[in-house]
Amino acid sequence: MFTSTEFTVRDYEIDLQGIVNNANYQHYLEHARHEFLLTKGVDFAKLHDEGQDLVVIRVEIDYKLPLKTRDKFVVTVEAKKEGNIKFAFHQKIFRLPDNKLVVDAKVVGVSLKNGRPSRPDDVLSILND
Repeated sequence: MFTSTEFTVRDYEIDLQGIVNNANYQHYLEHARHEFLLTKGVDFAKLHDEGQDLVVIRVEIDYKLPLKTRDKFVVTVEAKKEGNIKFAFHQKIFRLPDNKLVVDAKVVGVSLKNGRPSRPDDVLSILND
């Protein structure tokens, strides 16, 4: 499943070089993942109450082009199973309106059931519908 979320760069996200600070890209990616999960009916609080947590274990980001103040952009999200207990969110950020690639990222996570690694099949079946 593939979804996208649109954003606008806010002034306080800019660093001394006049571009978005690298740490803010992780915020954009995370917010888009959370929106993606919500559209699929996945609620972190409910999962946690049921003893299941989705935890990020690795983030890989390739920065291609900087964003600047007031730039509009879209973050795409696609979820895939990766191995027996891992899943990955493949995400891209594109500047609008020219659709130039800004960031290419892969966020790898695991599912923990009562604090122990578990197969994320139930969550992935929801995400890939």
